Amino acid sequence: MQKRNSQNVAVVATGLNRYSIAVVCVILLGGCAGQTNTGWEQADKILSRVKAPQFPVKDFNITDYGAVGDGKTNCAQSINKAISAANKAGGGRVVVPTGTFLTGAIYLKSNVNLYISQDAVVKFSTDPNQYLPAVYTRWEGVECMNYSPLIYTYKEKNIAITGKGTLDGQGSDDNWWKWRKVLQSKDRQELFAQGQAGVPVEKRLYGGKYLRPPMIEPVKCRNILIEGIKIINSPFWHIHPVLSQNIIVRNVTVEGMGPNNDGCDPESCKDVLIEGCYFNTGDDCIAIKSGRNNDARRVNVPSENIVIRNCQMKAGHAGVAIGSEITGGARNIFVEKCTMDDPNLDRAIRLKTNAVRGGFIENVYVRDITVGQVKEAVLLIDFFYPDVEKGNFKPIVRNINMENVTSRKSGYALFLRGFDDAPITGVTLKNCTLDNVTNPDVISNVKNLVLENVKINGNQMPSSQ
Repeated sequence: MQKRNSQNVAVVATGLNRYSIAVVCVILLGGCAGQTNTGWEQADKILSRVKAPQFPVKDFNITDYGAVGDGKTNCAQSINKAISAANKAGGGRVVVPTGTFLTGAIYLKSNVNLYISQDAVVKFSTDPNQYLPAVYTRWEGVECMNYSPLIYTYKEKNIAITGKGTLDGQGSDDNWWKWRKVLQSKDRQELFAQGQAGVPVEKRLYGGKYLRPPMIEPVKCRNILIEGIKIINSPFWHIHPVLSQNIIVRNVTVEGMGPNNDGCDPESCKDVLIEGCYFNTGDDCIAIKSGRNNDARRVNVPSENIVIRNCQMKAGHAGVAIGSEITGGARNIFVEKCTMDDPNLDRAIRLKTNAVRGGFIENVYVRDITVGQVKEAVLLIDFFYPDVEKGNFKPIVRNINMENVTSRKSGYALFLRGFDDAPITGVTLKNCTLDNVTNPDVISNVKNLVLENVKINGNQMPSSQ
């Protein structure tokens, strides 16, 4: 028997293919036994509220406003004119026809569906000046005035980006992506310091500096639909709804292998459905966020009521992550019927936080997930991301559930690290089969861990019953 630094946890030696021990933690007191409410009933309630916006049946073709699909003519003014015309007429569909349309920042307005036709490409300029003047945004969880996102919406409702065409951010190591390696660090640290000090947002000025903009960012919006399109090579995160509500991201393909090229990051959002999407990214495929440190404690809005289903995750740092900008908290997260499989996918489910972030993560439900292979862990919950322990804001992580999860190959089955004075509480795995696990589980400061019909490398783990 091998002991770990855990609370209320028994550690049992079993056998692994390459190692002589594995770690199994069994609840000592009660837990969830006998409950008839599975938690998934709440997902049905969320889905009953999430509705796609409707638009008048009227088209506004961008070529009628001067756009030229030659890939060379800057069409930003024409596209934005068409959007304004649709908005003033009470709404409709702004059509991008077949062709390649070069543009700068696009500003989406209420009751407008930006429709990207099949074989149409909207190619965004790599000239940073095309994304000025600066707009209100949230950058890595801290509010500021920065470059406009490539498609930006502020305080609008009933908006959509749909179709079968492509949005190409043109991010590469020759332009936006090199900022992270060479130029971004000083501005990033300055922004974080301003957030900590409570500098007024309007004085946090970063337009013209080196904080990369995301591809799509609706801020403080309601009734959002992003459907069918392909999104590639954003300068930064690809889809980033902020402080918004009633959001559907459906049947979208996201590919971008640049630094921080997250796929879809709802931040401080409520009532969100992400379904049928394909992610192949240079960072987290999906990351649920709610702001960073003191600035997020000021805003104090969680991410909640999020359903993720029928998605495919390839390369990335995680299939579904919660954090690390999670100070505002996250609750009621449901993930089901997804496939996560790639030699360059690091983890399947990842919860990351620390004692500087604080915040809470609760009521997370994962079921019917097929993991082909991940480099690190099937389930990772870590209070030491990124290697930070000192701080006055202990995270709260509780009621985390996984059911009917299979994995063919991983470094760890479970990697769970809480604090002595703030343990991870209430982790339940049911009917899970995790094979070809290389390393013994890491389990530290975990209270009430239940394993029910869980097999690791063919070994039946002791039950909590």
